[in-house]
Amino acid sequence: MAAKVVLVAACALIDSDNRILLARRPAGKPMEGLWEFPGGKIEEGETPETTLIRELREELGIIVRADCLAPLSFASHDYETFHLLMPLYVCRRWEGIVSAKEQQQLAWVKPQKLRDYPMPPADLPLIPALIELIPSMR
Repeated sequence: MAAKVVLVAACALIDSDNRILLARRPAGKPMEGLWEFPGGKIEEGETPETTLIRELREELGIIVRADCLAPLSFASHDYETFHLLMPLYVCRRWEGIVSAKEQQQLAWVKPQKLRDYPMPPADLPLIPALIELIPSMR
């Protein structure tokens, strides 16, 4: 029997110092303590963009417009009980100040340091695309 496919949208928010925002999954949630790109499950009738607009407002208190979300890559990963399909978008422009609205820890991280943060298995293959997008300053 095929595993249920779960659609999730994720966003790499990139600040003016070319750092990427990671959020730590709070206690009590699946994969608690792991760091991930903000986002969430795509609800029925939503596009990945509308999901990110909703989730970034709920989780981080910021307003993002669809035309500021650029698709970069995607993850396709088999977990034990489901298959995750997750497009990753990049966003460099938003309104408001990023703040933790759901008691999650936040960290702004240089692309080359992303592997220093324990992440869910599906997020790891997305790191090379971000490193390529944001070359290190030498």
